[in-house]
Amino acid sequence: MLKITNTVSIDEDEIEESFIRSSGPGGQNVNKVSTAVQLRFDAKSSPAISETLFLRMCQLASHLITKDGILIITAESHRSQDRNRVDARDRLIEIIRKATIVPKKRKPTKPTYSSKLKRMDKKTQRGQTKKSRGRVSKSDY
Repeated sequence: MLKITNTVSIDEDEIEESFIRSSGPGGQNVNKVSTAVQLRFDAKSSPAISETLFLRMCQLASHLITKDGILIITAESHRSQDRNRVDARDRLIEIIRKATIVPKKRKPTKPTYSSKLKRMDKKTQRGQTKKSRGRVSKSDY
């Protein structure tokens, strides 16, 4: 069981990991060992993920979720397979944690009286500046 928050936890069987060859540093190790991890998690059909949570996950990580609702995370920043596995799982946990935070609704407010006055003063000052520049007459050409 992978615990994300107090209310959300994912079963280990829901996470599918496959190991692929990694690009980047590693010397001869790159050509021999599959160190990169591709983690797949079916978020849409998971019983731990509610519909609203899934929609927020789609907003946060839309580039990582397929049309079928499968979240794909590829980790290849480390040279060892174990560290890449931990990195991929940490990134999965972080995405779900961020999605569990419900954003506050914005309350529209009216501008204050003083802010309206300041705005009008700036407008009149700008108008005076433009007015004082003067006009170009035909004799100036």
